[in-house]
Amino acid sequence: MKLFGGKNKKDEKERETGLQLVLQIEGMHCSSCGLLIDDELEEVPGVRSASTDVRSGRSVVRVEDADLDTDLLIKAVQGAGDYQARLAD
Repeated sequence: MKLFGGKNKKDEKERETGLQLVLQIEGMHCSSCGLLIDDELEEVPGVRSASTDVRSGRSVVRVEDADLDTDLLIKAVQGAGDYQARLAD
């Protein structure tokens, strides 16, 4: 049970497990850019969480299913602003 928006151990465990994809993102300038991108990615059905690092230009996206269409993730990033995204090497 969550109280006052706090995290419980089950929530933390769910975030640590599952599959992850890494996106390379261009056009970010500040931490607000990363937060906007995280919010957009987390709205995509099948995404558990997103964590974007502005310095490295990468976003780690934890997903529920390996069959998630990566084009949806790229479109979500573009929907957050003037950003370009692709799967990282």
